[in-house]
Amino acid sequence: MKHLAERARQVIPGGVNSGQRSIPGLTDLVITHAAGARFRDSQGREFVDYHAAFGPPLLGHNDPDVSAAVAEAGRTVDLCGVGVTAGEVELAETLAELVPSVEKVLLTSTGSEATFHALRVARAATGRRLVVKFQGCYHGWHDAVSLNVISAPEKVGTHDPISTGILPEVLQATLVLPFNDAEAVRRAFAEHGDDIAAVILEPVPHNVGCLLPEQEFLETLRAECTRAGSVLIFDEVITGFRHHLGGWQAISGITPDLTTMGKAIANGYPVGALGGRADLMELFSSRPGGPAFFAGTYNGQPAVVAAALATLRKLREEPVHEHVFRLGERIRTGLAEVFASLDIPALVTGYGSVFVGYFMTGPARTYDDLLRNDANMFIGYRRRLLEHGVFELPLNLKRSHVSYAHTDADADHLLEAAASAASLARGDVLDLTDASTMGGADAHR
Repeated sequence: MKHLAERARQVIPGGVNSGQRSIPGLTDLVITHAAGARFRDSQGREFVDYHAAFGPPLLGHNDPDVSAAVAEAGRTVDLCGVGVTAGEVELAETLAELVPSVEKVLLTSTGSEATFHALRVARAATGRRLVVKFQGCYHGWHDAVSLNVISAPEKVGTHDPISTGILPEVLQATLVLPFNDAEAVRRAFAEHGDDIAAVILEPVPHNVGCLLPEQEFLETLRAECTRAGSVLIFDEVITGFRHHLGGWQAISGITPDLTTMGKAIANGYPVGALGGRADLMELFSSRPGGPAFFAGTYNGQPAVVAAALATLRKLREEPVHEHVFRLGERIRTGLAEVFASLDIPALVTGYGSVFVGYFMTGPARTYDDLLRNDANMFIGYRRRLLEHGVFELPLNLKRSHVSYAHTDADADHLLEAAASAASLARGDVLDLTDASTMGGADAHR
């Protein structure tokens, strides 16, 4: 019988159903079981999982409370495609209660859909053409924002699409600015402010690891958008609920006009959301007469809604954030000590449950700073971690995550493995000619 991975490649392009899932050196990875902080593959290998599917399972894989809620939903209600369910109402009320910017909210199936609709309604509301995004931020697969995520040095400062097949005129309607550069924002608004429909950003650009935002930068965005009548969109698909129940906007005190959410809402079940000012949200055609079309057969699917409600309930009632923040800080501190003891240049950073070790010196304020990262060491180190049963995605600049299911023993094991992996990786010379090896965006969004 053919190996499952080989069979997959016969009928699925590349053998996987989303970009970034086929990893050089791990092309025969077939997942057979996942629970808590671990997964197993068809070869019987078990890994402590710090990749966590780019971040959704904040509670850990197959959380029993979430699974029970999904099973109960399957016994009581199904997708009917008309009206609304009690669960949808409760979830919308919960999101409006938790997230400062959310007055009204609509559910989607993915984060990409949420950001797509956010840009569409911003243009509908303003009648303007231009969108501003930032180098290193990823907002999904749609054309207007499919550019300038992980760019080669010679591509920074130019339009750098992540896909072919995008119309040049679509790309020309997107302005790309450096993250954390308040002066660049002011210049862009001085020149184009009357035609800027929206500014969209990850408040923490986690698609390149972790660039923490400077408060002046966020305040400038809010002030310039308010002055010009542009829509400020926080893409909190990653930061929402993992960093705070109210998202990064609750941490920073900067309230956007629209917020997109996903990933940690439902602990791995496919849900996204778009919420914000009522006057903007009322423009969608979910309200009869709304001029901005909005639809999705699977929006508000009962099992997914049940997963979201169970996840948010647990986040509110149990010390999830306390646990993952403590472990995250312990891991960041421990990794910095390990690399220093080996005299390996490294910058370990992150926030809360997210950690990443760049192999470079100096600060990490902007994407330009990350061009100093030693990609050979970054990827080689993570490949060596696999030998110790530790899974951090072996692609350049990818972040790692702690879940509620991880333990202090898991952290101890990671730090022990890190010392061995880093020592061995110093002597590895990798073939990084394959662009996919260099890393990309969270293509499953």
